[in-house]
Amino acid sequence: MRLSLFVAFLFLTNVLLYAQSYTGKVVKIADGDTFTILLDNKQQKKIRLHGVDCPEKGQDFGAVAKEYISSLIAGKSVTILPTKKDRYGRIVAIVKVDTTNVNESLLRAGLAWHYKEYDNTQRWADLEHQAQHHHRKIWSAKNPTPPWQWRKRKKARSNS
Repeated sequence: MRLSLFVAFLFLTNVLLYAQSYTGKVVKIADGDTFTILLDNKQQKKIRLHGVDCPEKGQDFGAVAKEYISSLIAGKSVTILPTKKDRYGRIVAIVKVDTTNVNESLLRAGLAWHYKEYDNTQRWADLEHQAQHHHRKIWSAKNPTPPWQWRKRKKARSNS
């Protein structure tokens, strides 16, 4: 009985943690889909965008994606809608600046893949498809390499 209550408590705590939204000022951009915010209590939190994956540093359009997100959110107050924490301890979230959904904006601009392994939002799949159809940014390349494949190849090379 006690174990069941403890498990239920942990589940509800996790649900409540990610059900709330909060705001913070963007103080550092790591890459196209990762940045750091400063909360009102002066605590810094690393944020990873939910459901999208931008090109990595050193990958085609990686610098462009970083510049794009910088122009959208650097130094601005953003609203964070957490979905979970990742294995690196970053908060994975949907992010809004004013009325703009940052995750969707990257997809629309052709600077991110819809990370379907972690998100099944049809609207986001449609935004990616539209960017592909119009050959925007990453989709202007003949055979763009998704970042998760690029990271896997890079890791394999470093292990050999």
